[in-house]
Amino acid sequence: MELFDPQTIQTLIEKGIAYLSIHGLKILIAFVIFVIGRLIAKKIAELSRTLMIKAHMDETLRTFLRNLIYYVLLAAVVIAAIGQAGINVTSFLAILGAAGLAVGLALKDSLSNFAAGVMLIMLKFFKKGDYITAAGKSGTVSAINIFNTLMTTPDNKVIIIPNASILSDTIINFSANETRRVDLVMGIGYDDDLLKAKELLEKIVSEDSRVLTEPAPLIAVSELADSSVNFVVRPWVKASDYWPVYYSLTEKVKLAFDQEGISIPYPQTDVHLYKMDK
Repeated sequence: MELFDPQTIQTLIEKGIAYLSIHGLKILIAFVIFVIGRLIAKKIAELSRTLMIKAHMDETLRTFLRNLIYYVLLAAVVIAAIGQAGINVTSFLAILGAAGLAVGLALKDSLSNFAAGVMLIMLKFFKKGDYITAAGKSGTVSAINIFNTLMTTPDNKVIIIPNASILSDTIINFSANETRRVDLVMGIGYDDDLLKAKELLEKIVSEDSRVLTEPAPLIAVSELADSSVNFVVRPWVKASDYWPVYYSLTEKVKLAFDQEGISIPYPQTDVHLYKMDK
């Protein structure tokens, strides 16, 4: 048994010819609108990308905005072409709006991360390669994406943080400035020579070529603590030299104090026993 008999096929062909005779010009115009509109949308998107490059906008944001502009314009072109073809677009737009609302409600967390990502990229609180603390995590920024930010920890772990969490919390950027201050606290015993210890600290700091002369290092007695006399040692260094100088000075101070007989006391408690008569 044939699916369509010759009479049915003939009827369909006649109806198709009749439809094309009535709407053929509209369909042709709709096709032309789609083709030309698509080309214009692509040109406008590329032009916007060029302008964003000249404005030195971040590459991630450039790519996203370029695609967003293109697809929004393409959607407008498709709707215009459908309307020109004689199809009622009112119902189509209503369905599209309802679908957009449903998708927006379902993806509200993702949209929040998206908005935060745009803000982070535009405001430039940090950039790729900066060492930061954000959302309670610390690491070197390896990528700033639209929905999340990737950080690499010093022990080579990768942390993926939603952008909304970063923007809603405190951000500390350790790489924002070219210089940083190394904060060390060195304690000596109450019976040790205070002036000699201070001279040793000044000598150790001044002999390190990585320590900057401006601002000048600060070495001063900061506290008469329970078990020690504490010095603050605060030299300024380039941000990239912070940890090497921190570790190096700590080691050199310990070796120098040992060599000169200056003690570094640890917390201790003196217990006095009294003999009581019966």
